[in-house]
Amino acid sequence: MDSFVIEGGRKLDGDINLQGCKNAALPILAASILNKSESIIHNVPGIEDVGIMIKLLKDLGCKVIKEGNTISVNSKDLNKTSLNEGLLRKMRSSIMLMGAVLSLNKECSFSMPGGCDIGLRPIDMHIKALKELGCEMSEENGIITLRGDNLKGKNIQLDFPSVGVTENVMLASVLAEGVTAIGNPAKEPEIIDLQNFLNSMGARVYGAGTNTVYIEGVKELKSCEYTVMSDRIACGTFMCLANMTGSSIYLKDAKVDTMKAVYYKLMESGARFKIYSDGILIKGADKIKAIDSLITLPYPGFPTDMQSQFGAMLSLAEGVSIINETIFENRFKYTCELTRMGANMNVNGTTLVINGVESLGGANMYAEDLRGGASLVIAALAAEGKSNIYDIYHIDRGYENLEKTLRGLGAKIDRNQ
Repeated sequence: MDSFVIEGGRKLDGDINLQGCKNAALPILAASILNKSESIIHNVPGIEDVGIMIKLLKDLGCKVIKEGNTISVNSKDLNKTSLNEGLLRKMRSSIMLMGAVLSLNKECSFSMPGGCDIGLRPIDMHIKALKELGCEMSEENGIITLRGDNLKGKNIQLDFPSVGVTENVMLASVLAEGVTAIGNPAKEPEIIDLQNFLNSMGARVYGAGTNTVYIEGVKELKSCEYTVMSDRIACGTFMCLANMTGSSIYLKDAKVDTMKAVYYKLMESGARFKIYSDGILIKGADKIKAIDSLITLPYPGFPTDMQSQFGAMLSLAEGVSIINETIFENRFKYTCELTRMGANMNVNGTTLVINGVESLGGANMYAEDLRGGASLVIAALAAEGKSNIYDIYHIDRGYENLEKTLRGLGAKIDRNQ
């Protein structure tokens, strides 16, 4: 099993070309089957989760060609309605194929998806919303089958602004009869990116990023070419790294308007920024300031995917910081690993209290999920001495060539295989 060996305590400097967005690329790849033709998708990150999605698409009968960060998907010969159980267990985002396959083939069978163990993420909301469009569900031996011979547009009010449910309803509705309106949808920038991709195929989707998303069904879609947005969570991760290590990093293609909650909280902690037309320069604080209250919320609130990176950064802040996690109940696992480095952290239910310390020391640690693993890398780079981080396959699921990127900034990090 691969691991990272990191020598910390160095200030970093340099530029980063931000990778394509994981959370946009995966639903866009799922949507690419809908045109029964070719989709050429640029700026797709070279990460493990994308590799799993490619295998799922191939298993369905698609022809997939990957050249660098460009992926061509031809779904002309898609011939299956069942999603590969072994691949589903590896990645939560594979559930995006449910709405697309149902829309295209009027049927989809699947088992429960896997992914990071960060808390309960039931698919009940997905199935409830798809039933409202007119599909029927049956279950046998742990396999769920959805059938929808005549999906029709409908007004659907979500109980919670779930990203996955919003995307699945969008994918299931683009070829349905009539107009679908999704009330209380997720408003993440990735939803807008999916809308723009669908429209590049000839779909009629509008309202993404607002209180209602509308999908006017069309009879067929066409081939297209599209470029995925840059990854705002990877961007935020590198920003936390710069602030925690007192470094200067220029992030190409970073956009403040997609991550204002993260930007303002970093400013509150003492980070300094210069905004340019093609990116953002961040300079770390001389001394990190504590944050009295940080609460994870649906977009445009503070993203749960950035909570662990801030937790690591605030372990070196002056004073006491408090983080409340309202999205996923198991997202504080990384704190046990950081205490091995000397961090002073206490978890009480959904609240994390961080008493900042003067310094951290290297330690042996295990990544238990994607973003928690990223927080360990940040902390190890800021710590004195050597750290070993194991189970980094979690990190590989979301960060492209992370060690190469960090070495380009002057970090001392190696991958042991």
